[in-house]
Amino acid sequence: MLDKIGIHPKLGWGFLGVVIFMMGDGLEQGWLSPFLVDNGVSLQQSATIFTVYGISLAIASWFSGVCLEAFGAKRTMFLGLLFYVIGTAGFITFGFNQLNIPVMYVTYFIKGFGYPLFAYSFLTWVIYRTPQQKLSTAVGWFWIAYCLGMFVLGSWYSSYAIKEFGYLPTLWSSIFWVGLGAVFALVVNRDRFEKKKISPEDTARELLKGITILKTNPGVLTGGIVRIINSVGTYGFPIFLPMHMAKHGISTSVWLQIWGTIFLGNILFNLIFGIVGDKFGWKNTVIWFGGVGCGVFTLLLYYSPVLFSGNVLLVGMIGFIWGGLLAGYVPIGAIVPTVAGKDKGAGMSILNLAAGLSAFVAPLVVSLFINSLGGEGVVWIFAVLYFASAVMTHFIKVPGQNEQTAPKADAHFAS
Repeated sequence: MLDKIGIHPKLGWGFLGVVIFMMGDGLEQGWLSPFLVDNGVSLQQSATIFTVYGISLAIASWFSGVCLEAFGAKRTMFLGLLFYVIGTAGFITFGFNQLNIPVMYVTYFIKGFGYPLFAYSFLTWVIYRTPQQKLSTAVGWFWIAYCLGMFVLGSWYSSYAIKEFGYLPTLWSSIFWVGLGAVFALVVNRDRFEKKKISPEDTARELLKGITILKTNPGVLTGGIVRIINSVGTYGFPIFLPMHMAKHGISTSVWLQIWGTIFLGNILFNLIFGIVGDKFGWKNTVIWFGGVGCGVFTLLLYYSPVLFSGNVLLVGMIGFIWGGLLAGYVPIGAIVPTVAGKDKGAGMSILNLAAGLSAFVAPLVVSLFINSLGGEGVVWIFAVLYFASAVMTHFIKVPGQNEQTAPKADAHFAS
């Protein structure tokens, strides 16, 4: 059955492991910031914690391929597990319990190396193991597993756990979940990873090309910026939007359910916008559904609890649509490698780096402007960035301007 739907049978337990690991990794995303603020940390300091975390995510995303070639898949994934456990335990024990801000910066930075090394290594494993004719489908399933765990199940589990067990026990439980995911992916999954033999010189050359292409190919640079903007709401909203919702009658636990539903919509629309990109054109899909659509619904998501007195159903519907429109950025995953031409590997490196940088840029914007402009001002900055991404996409020159065959299930470019 797994083979029929595009998953290599020997990697089935690995996919389950990714779902559970990402569930543990993402369970505090929707509530950690208000929790810290309620316990004496300023909103700006909370945003800075997430900014520092985003730096380590970007670094780990960038170097995950190099670590894989050096150590192999399972060792690199286990290294990611160690970073996560050490960072999380240190954050709770020596950072939060003592309200030691510098320690929280350091430990959350360490935690940030965790999931890119774990999840992206498994993705490379999938790419190596899957036959070419099924590769696109297998990669799509990976990103569905990633988003399902991190954004949907993590939020839904937290909405229950924080009421039943409390915030700190829920945060501690993340170590159990990532450990369980690692057991499925590294122990129950018995498949052996056979990597291609690439010399250190070739690896270094490819990594360097992933930097120089930004200068030699402006289209790749522009596409990378668009990819960063794609996720500013994903990583920026959880820092301040839960407090805004609470002011208008939507509790944190209810917000977590809405947040999970948002990314359930995102997963569903990833499949839809892959098809839309084929018919409507890659650039048109990113411009109108991704850029313009997200810009409009970013504002609606902020103002809807104000205008409709915290109506949970209406806010949830608007959030679901916003999450779906994030999937309008799916074709950027086809545009950048196409624009990169023969340097497709370097183009993909830029997309991976951009995905990591999203987790740095969004909290940085919040940290810089939340005190002076408030949540409303930050939301307008996000909306303007989404509109700007539509304009930037318009000026990317795709070879031949023949923009069919967008990747149908590449959920990585939709959150």
